[in-house]
Amino acid sequence: MTKPFRILHIEPPPQWIRDIYAKALQQSGCDLTWVEDLDDDAAPDTLRGACALVTNQRRVTKQIIHAAVPNLQLIQVQGRAPWAVDHKAAREAGVPVSFMPHRGAIAVAEHTFALLLGLMRKLVAGHAGTAGADYRALGIEPIRTAERIIAFNWLGFSDLRQLYGLTIGLIGLGDIGLEVARRARAFDMNVLYTKRRPLLTEYEEMVGVRYTPLNELLDHSDVVSIHAPHTPETERLIDGAALSRMKDTAILVNTARGGLVDEDALTACLRDRGIAGAGLDVFLDEPLPAGHALLTLDNVLLSPHVGGGTGGGQKGMVADIMANIERVARGEQPVHLVAP
Repeated sequence: MTKPFRILHIEPPPQWIRDIYAKALQQSGCDLTWVEDLDDDAAPDTLRGACALVTNQRRVTKQIIHAAVPNLQLIQVQGRAPWAVDHKAAREAGVPVSFMPHRGAIAVAEHTFALLLGLMRKLVAGHAGTAGADYRALGIEPIRTAERIIAFNWLGFSDLRQLYGLTIGLIGLGDIGLEVARRARAFDMNVLYTKRRPLLTEYEEMVGVRYTPLNELLDHSDVVSIHAPHTPETERLIDGAALSRMKDTAILVNTARGGLVDEDALTACLRDRGIAGAGLDVFLDEPLPAGHALLTLDNVLLSPHVGGGTGGGQKGMVADIMANIERVARGEQPVHLVAP
């Protein structure tokens, strides 16, 4: 590269993520500018000379694209939000668009389904009963199996369930919520969501979700999965009143933050079988204190805040994005391109 490859990030993240970018830039030969405000009047001057634009969900509009060409060589989206780019304008300008899967969001989405499937299929009870040879208390003995000779469900579980055809309600539809929706559709689930500002219908159709107000979502969902940030507005969003709206066969999954749920109300609801179960990776106090009331329940599945895997999701996201931009700077084809 004869001169620095200029990157503009039009949706600046928190400082700690900017620091990760700063480290990645040291060896890249690229130059990155954070654009805090980008109105149409200032866009031409701000965008002139930009080789790559990076965003998360802030829309790269037709005006932004036109102001950045002919130098613009890549529009890079962090995550999979289809509304982040005016695709028609990008095609007309001949600018490739890449949607980079967010490794941290994917990890949390996978863990969401680990908790959900663990509850639905009674994996902990099944493991304990199998490892503990609980068949002996049932008065049965092992048999040698063949194709048509088996001891099906030898522990006698009567409430195993499958996800097919159920409705999952997502509270929040950011990067993690989008990844959960993607996996829910693979299980042939119906996907509802609620957020402060609903998507346009065309984007709902792209993602395969349907906006529903919170109370209606609670009424109709077989699974309620929380993916909202913890703010004063969302503090104890799932309280006793919210739990009372849920089906008694429903499952609550929380991989967001413990403060979004009233733990005392949830404990009482689970104890009274107001809902069928809860899968919790996050808690009001972490680690979950010894003797906590949730530990006395048999219809919860608990994990030690490991939804993000072993950590480093944001570092992985930055590394993936910078590697993709460096490909373009070298004249190579970027990855994770959307169809033109």
